[in-house]
Amino acid sequence: MTDGPSSQGGDAPSTPVLTIEGPRATIRLNRPRHLNRLQPEDLGALMALFDRVEADAGLRVLVLTGTGRAFSAGFDLGAIGGGPETSPAGGAGPSFEAVVDRLEDLALPTICRLNGGVYGGSTDLALACDFRIGVDTAEMFMPAARLGLHYYPNGIKRYVSRLGVDNAKHLFLTAEKIGAAEMLRIGYLTGMVAADALDAEVERLAALLAGNAPAAMRGMKRAINEFARGMLDDAAARRRHQDSLSGSEIQEGMKSFAEKRAPRF
Repeated sequence: MTDGPSSQGGDAPSTPVLTIEGPRATIRLNRPRHLNRLQPEDLGALMALFDRVEADAGLRVLVLTGTGRAFSAGFDLGAIGGGPETSPAGGAGPSFEAVVDRLEDLALPTICRLNGGVYGGSTDLALACDFRIGVDTAEMFMPAARLGLHYYPNGIKRYVSRLGVDNAKHLFLTAEKIGAAEMLRIGYLTGMVAADALDAEVERLAALLAGNAPAAMRGMKRAINEFARGMLDDAAARRRHQDSLSGSEIQEGMKSFAEKRAPRF
């Protein structure tokens, strides 16, 4: 099932395209002629797609990727009139920061399929995903310091919490480009593969996530994100833990373990 224009690179560019196959949703950035550089209208489209995916109880995992040879060249700075990379022109629609925060907080697990280079704000978009599988020819850089841009706070916070203070300083303050091997070493990539193995690895991980208990994953993802921000709601996390001990998911999980079969959540 595809919502919107075809995502093939030869077709006209468009706002992001949603494809649903069983329990897996894929959102594909679709402006390949400009390395999937995001426009203001893409921000509202992404918000709507995130809402749709999260509202579909049949979906268990989301894959975010790009069309063509790059994942994304980031947000079009020209579209915001030289202002900070947090608000579209005229202040209409969601900010880039709000879109990335929404992606990070999606209830279902997310995989970024990095089919190529990732630059500028899109480095944060990918970082907001739970997993990032990239090709071994990928590269990234954060040019904020070179552009005279003080990056928005939540993006800096994500860099620090995911990659550590030293790596965040290196990427933000030097604006130096790094390759896939270094991206893997610092933890930006959670997996690196040859281009011809990318789809198989993403499919393997997506199938693994889709087969696990959705409520348990949703609660643990929330707790992990809160803890990374230094804002863990301990009481809520403990309630979810306690509820899980008598819930339907643990009953099926324990039964399937005893019967030596895959669980059916």
